[in-house]
Amino acid sequence: MSFVHTHLPLTVDGVSLNIAALHRTGERAPILFLHGFGSTKEDYADIVLHPAFDGHPFIAYDAPGCGESECADLSKICIPFLLETAVQVLEHFAIERFHLVGHSMGGLTALMLAHRFPGRVLSFTDIEGNIAPEDCFLSRQIVDFPADDPEVFFNAFIERTRQAPAYASAFYSASLRHKVRAGAVRGIFQSMVELSDHGDLMGKFLGLPCPKMFMYGEQNASLSYLPHIQAHGVRLAPIAQCGHFPMYSNPVAMWQQIADFHRHRG
Repeated sequence: MSFVHTHLPLTVDGVSLNIAALHRTGERAPILFLHGFGSTKEDYADIVLHPAFDGHPFIAYDAPGCGESECADLSKICIPFLLETAVQVLEHFAIERFHLVGHSMGGLTALMLAHRFPGRVLSFTDIEGNIAPEDCFLSRQIVDFPADDPEVFFNAFIERTRQAPAYASAFYSASLRHKVRAGAVRGIFQSMVELSDHGDLMGKFLGLPCPKMFMYGEQNASLSYLPHIQAHGVRLAPIAQCGHFPMYSNPVAMWQQIADFHRHRG
């Protein structure tokens, strides 16, 4: 079964949105996918090519300020704003209980969503979403390399990303201008740093009652908290030949890990 491409007119905190989404129906438990900063809903479109997910409805959409989605006020975009967007998308599709998959920025948004509605989340696959201050290697650049002009900051961010010695970083950098509006960057990054430093994300993550998997690229195997979360029952999913972007560097391994994690969870 393929997917449907649609647009959802929403209003979040008084701001008009037109959210571009991919979705399909099915008889099994639905999956909500939230993409990372500088990525889009198409990161997850290949789900329809993997038989392990046959029968699963899914929703993947471009966050406000990203991809094909439109936002009337880019300055309002931040993680709490993205959280409220996710809530409205779920309401639009009348989704009550669901599996949750989020990458990076989307992983942080997913964590906040699961923390608000712990009884609705069947499982949470966190793909290098922020759960500690050390996770702000991209977003903390808003502090470390300040610039008053959003375009100046974003151009320099793209060039630093292009030169980073990490799997898929140059590939990722090539499409950043097309996938994110420069005016959305500051609010997203500042809120990610604030929550990572002061939002007790680790406590929120470990406190979720659903099964949890944390996926990370082998280049990031030095994350200090991996033994800690594993000791608290979180399944670790290292991805070989990969940095922060398993959907670009090793998508076969990414989908296999998610499928195996979901296999006995509906």
